[in-house]
Amino acid sequence: MTSSPPPTPNRSPWDFGRLVQTLDFFESIPVVSNLKAMFSGSRSPRPPQISNGVLFDFSHPRSSTSLEAMALWGALDDVVMGGVSNSGFQPGEDAACFTGNVSTDNSGGFASVRTRNFDPPLNLGTYQGLTLRLRGDGQRYKVFLRDRDGWDALAYGLSFDTVPQEWITVQVPFSDLVPVFRARSQPDAKPLDPSNIRSVQIMLSKFEYDKALNPHFTPGPFRLAVQTIAAYR
Repeated sequence: MTSSPPPTPNRSPWDFGRLVQTLDFFESIPVVSNLKAMFSGSRSPRPPQISNGVLFDFSHPRSSTSLEAMALWGALDDVVMGGVSNSGFQPGEDAACFTGNVSTDNSGGFASVRTRNFDPPLNLGTYQGLTLRLRGDGQRYKVFLRDRDGWDALAYGLSFDTVPQEWITVQVPFSDLVPVFRARSQPDAKPLDPSNIRSVQIMLSKFEYDKALNPHFTPGPFRLAVQTIAAYR
């Protein structure tokens, strides 16, 4: 009696064009980025201007200020590793909405939105952490900060749970952030440098850290409304 072969993981068509768009948005191809800056005069975006501790205010998402801030954010999904999840950051009724579809096909399973690198870095050295005003769908998300500008740089993350269709305030103390590299914790890494924040990222992933699964993850459509991101002392 022969045993059955192991099941083949789901395979779906991979969108190479979307990968190129992602790499271009985040200026992760140095030669291309340098040429664009040379001929167009473009450069990395300046950090958000902090007002009473508020970094991003999307409570009036279709205002010119909010639309300009949203333009700093782009999708960074598992297409970078051959996956087919897709997401975006668009104006909603009273918040910016991180929405899309997360799929585990092609060994993928994450979708995220991330700011382009701030130039100069955002200085939050006098603050203790961030607060995010959110309305989610019951899933567990992550927020990441980076204090270096590399495309695949070490990140500092914290997971948080949402309550379906309820506004919540999530507190993110800098001291609680876990240093990770490609979803693996890095216990020997230095703590985050809040005076040198280069980017902010929000993610939905089937994984927590070190191959542990996200216990509140469901593949398929998702929606997370982001009203404000602020720093607190």
